Amino acid sequence: MPDLLQIGGITDAMRTRLEAAFTIHQLDDFDPAKITHVVTNGHDGVNPDLMASLSNLQVISGYGVGYDAIDANAAFARGIKVTHTPNVLNQEVATTAVLLLLACYREILRDDAYVRSGDWEAKGGAPLTRGADNQTIGILGLGRIGQAIADKLAPWNPTIVYHTRSKKDVDYKYYDNLTAMAHDCDVLICITPGGPSTNKIVNAEVMQALGPNGTLINVSRGSVVDEAAMVDALSCGTLGWAGLDVFEGEPHVPQALRDLPNTVLLPHVGSGTVETRAAMGALTVDNLLQHLKDGTVVSVVPECAML
Repeated sequence: MPDLLQIGGITDAMRTRLEAAFTIHQLDDFDPAKITHVVTNGHDGVNPDLMASLSNLQVISGYGVGYDAIDANAAFARGIKVTHTPNVLNQEVATTAVLLLLACYREILRDDAYVRSGDWEAKGGAPLTRGADNQTIGILGLGRIGQAIADKLAPWNPTIVYHTRSKKDVDYKYYDNLTAMAHDCDVLICITPGGPSTNKIVNAEVMQALGPNGTLINVSRGSVVDEAAMVDALSCGTLGWAGLDVFEGEPHVPQALRDLPNTVLLPHVGSGTVETRAAMGALTVDNLLQHLKDGTVVSVVPECAML
């Protein structure tokens, strides 16, 4: 059987299907020359030196939509197909973005703590929160998930605007300048890919433009936001609230960020439901098995589309 290198964990269901077609190796026990396929995830990716050592590598199958931890351009140059798991997680990540937005607006964590502490009984009603209806919401990265977020927000009657590298054929207002868009928004939702081109694209200037009544939501990659600048902005009130599912050095989250009361923090669970993770795992394996069958894959990344 062909040899598969496993990087990171896989589910029992994935392992059962893969063991029927591959000899699975772990990082502490493999012959680089024998590895033809790799299964990995968006966080671990494939180290460049490791990829260079796999002289007969044909496919890297990634569990997750993000693949910035894999050098897809280097893979393309070697004829290696890189795959990911788009579409199957669009709705779940969009739901997480809406959840974070509403949790910030209605101060869910604060009011939950108010009840649990006994303060409601002892002190009376909690302070008022903000209504989420009729807000101007800017989406940074209007791809498949960005559109799903816009669709899920529709019941709250938002004005949707967006910033991407190029204008799209949609009815929403396009901004070619992120800071200008942030200035006009109540909420900025980040759902753009990671990587060098978006590293810290949400900087101090953008957050200052969003303002003391503004809310920042990040369900993309921690690298997209200047985390230190965000902590400063949230601490001094130049930014109002932040709802975050991703962090720059995750799973490490700075204590200064954890201590801020105007945040809602999730442990990168945007797609973290049983149903969605099962669909992601199935597609990850489908890519590998289809390549064994006929040399094609189901969901190749754009950089490798011509292979």
